[in-house]
Formats: sequence, C-alpha cells, structure tokens
Amino acid sequence: MSERMVRQFMEMVRIDSESGNEARFMEYVLKEAVALGGKATLDAYGNVIASFPPKGSSATEAILLSCHGDTVKPGVGIEPVVGEDGVIRSKGDTILGADDKAGIAEVLEALRVAPVRPPVEFAVSRQEEVGLLGVRAMDFSRITARRGFLMDNDTLDTIVIGGPTYVALDVKVTGRASHAGMEPEKGINAIRAAARAIAALPLGRIDHETTANVGVINGGLIRNGVPAECTFLAECRSGDHAKATALAEQMTRTIRSEVEAAGAKAEIVADEKCRAVRIPEDAWSVRIAKQALKTVGIEAGTVFITGFTDASIYNNHEIEMAVVGIGAQNEHSTEECVAVSDMEKAVKMLVEVFRLTAA
Repeated sequence: MSERMVRQFMEMVRIDSESGNEARFMEYVLKEAVALGGKATLDAYGNVIASFPPKGSSATEAILLSCHGDTVKPGVGIEPVVGEDGVIRSKGDTILGADDKAGIAEVLEALRVAPVRPPVEFAVSRQEEVGLLGVRAMDFSRITARRGFLMDNDTLDTIVIGGPTYVALDVKVTGRASHAGMEPEKGINAIRAAARAIAALPLGRIDHETTANVGVINGGLIRNGVPAECTFLAECRSGDHAKATALAEQMTRTIRSEVEAAGAKAEIVADEKCRAVRIPEDAWSVRIAKQALKTVGIEAGTVFITGFTDASIYNNHEIEMAVVGIGAQNEHSTEECVAVSDMEKAVKMLVEVFRLTAA
C-alpha cells in the first residue's frame, strides 16, 4: 500500500498547482477518480466532484470526503525526496505540497484498498489557499451527502470542529502625485495616508477568539515622486460572528477617517469569506473520526481554530464536516514534510470510517 501511495503522492506534487494555476492537476485528479470507478466531473469553477458506488454494502446514504488541490508559493518545480527516516520532503527551495496533496493521495488509496464502503462523494476544490474561492463557487447541487470529513488538518490527534468568521479588507488609497523635490506641497502622499490609517487600526490579538492584521502594502513608482496610489490588504476574524462583523466595520471607519484626514481618498472592499461555525463535540462526524482513529492507536481531541478551511463553507451549507489530519508538518514553508507512517495511519483511519459507515 505505502509504496504505491508514496509513488502517487510524489507524482502529484511534481504537478505544479499554485493557487489559480491548478487546472492541470485538477484534470489529473479527475482521471484518477474515473480510473477508480467513480463518476467524476469538473464543475463550472473547475472543482472536481466525484461519486463512487458502495462496495460490499447496502448503505444508501453517501458520505463526503474533501480536499483542496492548490498549493501555496513557492510551489513550482517541486522535487520530493524520501529520507532514510521515512519522511518526505522537498529538496528545500520549494514547499512540498503535502497540504493538501497528502490528503488526496490518502483518499485515493483508501478507495482502492477498503474492502467495504458506503456510497462516497469526493470533492476537490480549487483556490482554497487564497480565500476558499473554489468551495465558495462549488456546484453544491452535485453533492448529496449531508456529512463527511475534510482531509486538511495537519496532526492526526486533533479534529477541527469549527472556524471563524473571516473578513478580508482590500483598500486602495488615492492621493495626488507631484515631484518630491521640486514641489512636494502640491502632492498628497498616498503611502503616508495609508500608513496613518494602518497605525490607527487595532491589530494583532484582540481577544481569545478575535484577531486583525495588515499583511500586504504596495505603493509608489519612483523614489523622487509623491505617490498618488497605495493599496493594502487587511483582515479580521473571530470565532464570534458578531465580533468579526463589528471589528470589520470599525476597521473600515478608521481607515476612511484617517485617510480622509490626510487629504486622500479610500476605496474599501470588504468580503466575508466564511462565517463562524462550530459543530458539536459529539457530532456524528466527530464520533466516527474518533472511533476510526482509535484503530491506529490515536486518542484524538477536538479543537476550534481561528484559521479557516473549506469545512466552514460546507458547514455553512448544512453539510456536517469535521476536519481530520493528514500528517503534514510545517505547512506553508520550505520545511514542509510528511511521514509515510502518518499517511499510512490516515489511510487506515479512512478504511475504518468506510467500515463504520457501510453498516
């Protein structure tokens, strides 16, 4: 099992699929699903949605498994290496792509080897890493399952039961250009106006479940010109939807007020990318996942995270999804890796999930 799965995983990570450029990889997943006996299509956004008939089971209710197919940067030209310690890494100048291709490899292997299973639906989304864009655009009319498992947590001993409301704020500040040495008084410095606004924002950890951040700022063209334009990307999130909404409104007011006080103008686009959701600790998907993980010697606990996953959107669509581990470590860095032994445990966990839900 492990040699075939590792071989496929390494084949998959060699296919470039940074967010927005994952079409070739999605075609690969589509073909693999069909080769395993599934009925698979791409929806209008390019997400893969596949369905597999039951095997050795009279169960009629499908379960949903889901992963995402895109990776973060730097993810072009990945060359995976299996170390003597049984850990797969990249050669070091790129991420590995275990997030989330390890999950996809584990699902495909479980579908191959499980002796029994209920009807299974498998959804692989695009552009998860840049704001859950794929799952937000997914054709949910093609999904019948009302509960399942997202394969996109790192550690196997935790099950994610919820995530925050997440609001992205895209800000464009417009001032007025002039020569910085000859006539600076004729200009309105957009970078200065943006900096004034950013300095006035509440940033960092606001409380135990609420955070805010400015992560990107761009502006100006030349050193000796008063810049007419500056953009920055901010965000806020909270496990409490009302708090996140109120904080986004506060940030919007502050940005507009401070920018205008500097004589510039602000255009602000607020996008609620997902809404806070928490499934019960004794939810069906959590109980099944815990029971299945016990078969590989893992006593899993539950966690609520202020990161966001596709599960938030599924749960917002009333599809109960718990997030379970794939074994990846150090995601979003060139130190990313995954142990073959953990991938094998994830497959065994899925096989047991199939057995428990096939009855």
